[in-house]
Amino acid sequence: MKTTARERLAPMTYTLLFVALIFTMALCICVGSVRISLHDTATAIWCAVFGLEIPQNIAKNIILNVRLPRVLCVTLSGASLSLCGAAMQGLLRNPLADGSTMGVSSGAALGAVIAMATGLTLPGFPYGGIMMAAMLSAFFSLFLILTLAYTLDRSLETSSIILIGVIYTMFISSIISLVITFASDHTRSLNFWTLGSFSGTGYDQVKLLLLTLIVCSAVIMRYAPELNAFAISEENARHIGVNVKRAKLVLLITVSVLIGVCVSISGTVSFVGLVMPHIARMLVGPNHKRLLPASLFSGAIFLLLCDLTARTLLSPIELPIGVVTSIIGAIAFVIIFYRTRKGR
Repeated sequence: MKTTARERLAPMTYTLLFVALIFTMALCICVGSVRISLHDTATAIWCAVFGLEIPQNIAKNIILNVRLPRVLCVTLSGASLSLCGAAMQGLLRNPLADGSTMGVSSGAALGAVIAMATGLTLPGFPYGGIMMAAMLSAFFSLFLILTLAYTLDRSLETSSIILIGVIYTMFISSIISLVITFASDHTRSLNFWTLGSFSGTGYDQVKLLLLTLIVCSAVIMRYAPELNAFAISEENARHIGVNVKRAKLVLLITVSVLIGVCVSISGTVSFVGLVMPHIARMLVGPNHKRLLPASLFSGAIFLLLCDLTARTLLSPIELPIGVVTSIIGAIAFVIIFYRTRKGR
């Protein structure tokens, strides 16, 4: 098979994406309501990693306890959501598909909102109740959607799954609004959370996100050849020996876990999984062996820049990050859609 120019330049593209990610993370740590120099930031992180004493003139509390864990959470969440979007678009052969199309994001959000409204917690783990409720609700949503899709179409065609996912998302959104209406004591915080926020995130969330991303990304990367086969057609995948139903189930369950954890930490953040895989596809091509890693980097960079904008645009007021991603993502997606149609 002939190698395209984008595939030949893929290693250089990954290098540039990695450098851009490191630069963006450093920028997000340095810039905020309190400006911190890059030298002080690097010194504080270096001393913390190697157990050295941090100089007194460095704002170590802001760097290590506020901004660094938040930046790490944003990075991991952006990478996770973009990876899920790339996997879903390949699996469902639909450029408008991502994890939220399946209704998994809405299901996870419902579980988290109920947990927040009722004050559900786990002993020794303040955010454990919200995370557990979000993951269980995501699993239940996936089970319900797949059950309905299988009842209507035994072959689990992608069109059936998408249709039921969209209907389910609309239904769950109304339930979330109803819960928020009755949870009068938590209305403001719930409204802000449903629009997305990384405020108050710490290293416990970083550890959970990192572990989940490592496990789930390994599973999704393992199915990169199957996703390439799905890109042509499900019939083609069957002809070359792919177990279509098993691949669908494994990928959908993996995506539900990853999205459930992300939603429990940051709330609903839209458009990352919808737009960034398209950007990655422009950079490295449609081969999922290259597309999936590129989606990780591009999603992380995009969400970092959106979070920086949310924190600084109207400082000291912090905007919900979901508002920023929706505005930027909608404009970007219109441009991508126009270029795609024009190319055809």
